[in-house]
Amino acid sequence: MSKMETEVIEAAVQLEADARNKLRRKRLFILLGAVVLAGALGYGTYSYSHAARFVTTENAYTAAETAQVTPSVGGIVSEVRVTDTQAVKQGDIVVVLDETDARLALEQAEAELGRSLRRVRGYVANDQSLAAQIAARRSDEKRAAAQLEAATADFDRAQVDLSRREMLVESGSVSGDELTKARNAFHTAVANLSAAQAQVTQAHANYNAALGSREANAVLIANATEQTNPEVALARAKRDQARVNLERTVIRAPVDGVVARRSVQVGQQVQAGVALLSVVPLSQVHVDANFKEGQLDKVRIGQAVEVHSDLYGKKVKYRGVISGLSGGTGSTFATIPAQNATGNWIKVVQRVPVRIELDADELAARPLQIGLSMTATIDTK
Repeated sequence: MSKMETEVIEAAVQLEADARNKLRRKRLFILLGAVVLAGALGYGTYSYSHAARFVTTENAYTAAETAQVTPSVGGIVSEVRVTDTQAVKQGDIVVVLDETDARLALEQAEAELGRSLRRVRGYVANDQSLAAQIAARRSDEKRAAAQLEAATADFDRAQVDLSRREMLVESGSVSGDELTKARNAFHTAVANLSAAQAQVTQAHANYNAALGSREANAVLIANATEQTNPEVALARAKRDQARVNLERTVIRAPVDGVVARRSVQVGQQVQAGVALLSVVPLSQVHVDANFKEGQLDKVRIGQAVEVHSDLYGKKVKYRGVISGLSGGTGSTFATIPAQNATGNWIKVVQRVPVRIELDADELAARPLQIGLSMTATIDTK
């Protein structure tokens, strides 16, 4: 075979190889385009049908309704039975105050209750005594009336005797001595009549005074028994309050949780209402997630949420449910709120706190402290 024929054959082979390569590259480009188009369509379909229904934020933190332990009564601290980070149960004793003052106050209140009972019994007994006095004053009034009638009769007789003797003295039938005696008897009768009238007035006044005393005493015991009398009820309430104050010298944990921010020491004088320590209920931890306002269009209470923490990583997920949305944005409740009415206003995307309740069993298995960073994803379907 000549050299020319060899070159022609090689050229033909090369042309055929180039054609096959061109066809292969064309098919590859078509395949790549189809893959890209399918991926774009798949991503678009996923974004529209699945991913679009999820909203996510990393601006989320754990929180809890922390219980502050404060004394209801003041006193000197005699015992502190807990330390920071210690787990406590509801009802556990955390602080004990010196009970001396409270115990003395209780004894005084009990003594006052006993005195009130005796005083009320005296009111009841006094009512019977005053009833007897009224009967006696009524008898005195009748006796004074009888004495007034007798004094009136003596006065009338003395007056008649004096008139007769005055008429007979001119004829000499009556001596001057008899006239004098008649006049003296008349004046005595006048005085006795005045005394009898005063006695009647006094007896009537004594009777009215006795009636008034009984009415005043009756007010103190009206419509009440010995136990329901207002004086006894007031004394009993003070006794009960003193007993409660004595019980409050023992301060107990209000909830299950972990002790935090303990500031009380033995020997410290504390006042009612001053915070001694806090109890963080780790079993009731929730998440406050701050979503952008543009993410909340389809967010509703009751929707499912998937949460994971920086503490355990993305492998540990918590199931949650939206329990509420804040009544305002975070900036509204800031210490120094934004003054958007000023001239140099710049629009800033606002965030709204969303409260997420976590599954109690998952929290028990992997506890969370408050303040941890979280990532929350809401399924808005």
